[in-house]
Amino acid sequence: MKSYLTLDDVNVDGLRVLVRSDLNVPLEEGQVGDDFRIRSALPTLERLVEAGAAVTVCSHLGRPRGPDPALSLAPVAERMAEMTRYDVRFKSPGDITVLENTRFLDGETSNDTGTAEILARGFDLFVQDAFGSVHRAHASTVGVAQLVKSVAGPLLDTELNALGRLLVDTDRPFTVVLGGAKVADKLGVVRELLPRVDRLLIGGGMCFTFLAAKGLKVGQSLFQDDMVDVVGRLMRGPHGRKIILPVDVAVGDEFAEDTPRHVVGVYDIPEQSIGLDIGPGTSAGFRELIESAASVFWNGPMGVFEWKSFRYGTDHVARALAACQGFTAVGGGDTVAALRLLGLQDTVSHISTGGGASLELLEGKILPGVAVLERWVR
Repeated sequence: MKSYLTLDDVNVDGLRVLVRSDLNVPLEEGQVGDDFRIRSALPTLERLVEAGAAVTVCSHLGRPRGPDPALSLAPVAERMAEMTRYDVRFKSPGDITVLENTRFLDGETSNDTGTAEILARGFDLFVQDAFGSVHRAHASTVGVAQLVKSVAGPLLDTELNALGRLLVDTDRPFTVVLGGAKVADKLGVVRELLPRVDRLLIGGGMCFTFLAAKGLKVGQSLFQDDMVDVVGRLMRGPHGRKIILPVDVAVGDEFAEDTPRHVVGVYDIPEQSIGLDIGPGTSAGFRELIESAASVFWNGPMGVFEWKSFRYGTDHVARALAACQGFTAVGGGDTVAALRLLGLQDTVSHISTGGGASLELLEGKILPGVAVLERWVR
């Protein structure tokens, strides 16, 4: 039984509705560089308009400390207007009104009551649909929901249901693939998931901290010295055998796109080399474990996928998910960007709009922006 209400539980006809969406998109020279999050947010906004609601949407963009014209939501509103048949206006009434960046408000990130009151003023209903932000207790995610009747939007509900499949009665074998740069960012989810997974595949820059914890030399590769002992204890623990590390890596002489690619075994990483991708042997092994899994969660690329010479591992993991017949979920901005770059975004069961939120959910943490919705279940 759900602990929150959804749009199916309310009649929005004639209501003034504030929607918290995740419109935190990359901007390039003042224009939207990737509209994935806008496309994800639009169905909820359009559904509300069609149901007779007066719709206003708010979101943060970037991490400004006060007003910053470079991080205005004006380009987002402009792009949204191009993507829907409805009248989208920035800071003025339309079918869909887009407010300015919530982080331009002084009390947004501190969940200031006064700031929440400003955001909530004049609205009959609050729809929380920003899964990518519900792990933060901000005025626009928690404060407003404490003041106005609130429900979960369809996107948020879908995210919680999809990722919930990995928390309860998960189909097995259950394989998790983690990459990206830093172990510290994913240590919590490693600790939480390790007892519950069948295999935990480690790639990306974070694999070098694991290799260093095994006593291997990693050259000039990125690794976190302060995490070595912690990682070592995990590998020696009761579930350490589930951790699968690379057997080979692709290295370069420097961190540069044009550096020559060399494949070496993990026991033979040259002192002056930098690890930039997992190797072909590792990629093949990972692919076999992913394709044979019944459930897969992937967060973090396997290397510097933006550079064609070091995209091999990420490409193989992405194609393995595409070939997997089980439930496949992907989270994290870089991981989603890699899927889109490879044209494989439509081949997985679920693409999460929230990287940090998806990790915290899988860690078993309480998401403040979801927990606050429980107060309206009567």
